[in-house]
Amino acid sequence: MTAAQGLTRPQARSRAARKGGKALRAPFALRCGALLIDYIATTAIVVFGTLIARMLGGGARSAGNSAETLGFVVAILFAVLNLGIFPGLTGLTLGKWATGLRIERTEGEGIGIGRALLRHFVGYPLSFLLLGLGFLLPALTVRGRGLHDIIAGTVVVREGSL
Repeated sequence: MTAAQGLTRPQARSRAARKGGKALRAPFALRCGALLIDYIATTAIVVFGTLIARMLGGGARSAGNSAETLGFVVAILFAVLNLGIFPGLTGLTLGKWATGLRIERTEGEGIGIGRALLRHFVGYPLSFLLLGLGFLLPALTVRGRGLHDIIAGTVVVREGSL
């Protein structure tokens, strides 16, 4: 049976905090904090790999050079996991988890891995190319969605109950 035959479609289960039945959008400052945490974690991996490479002799030895390369490879893998796979499965990045935020589809459903990859690896670079204006949209619009959110059909909300 379908909705036309009398059955209604079940509502999406959102774990977002609600006020008056509406999901609470994420404050701009918390979104900035979450992004900062994500990029600090990724950069820390590169820095650690570079420090190990320098302790092993830097670019003069093959051991130092390969340690630096390994640091970059691990950082790229971490970025793909943290910005693509984990949000696709859970709606959370490391930064979003730490700040109590969640990425959802505009209907309140999970975003899926494809949409997470689109949001972070297409939407983010486009926001950067526009001199960061895509990242400022959440502070300037009523719905609180950045360019990357609009491209992927997502919204960032507060998680849990308030």
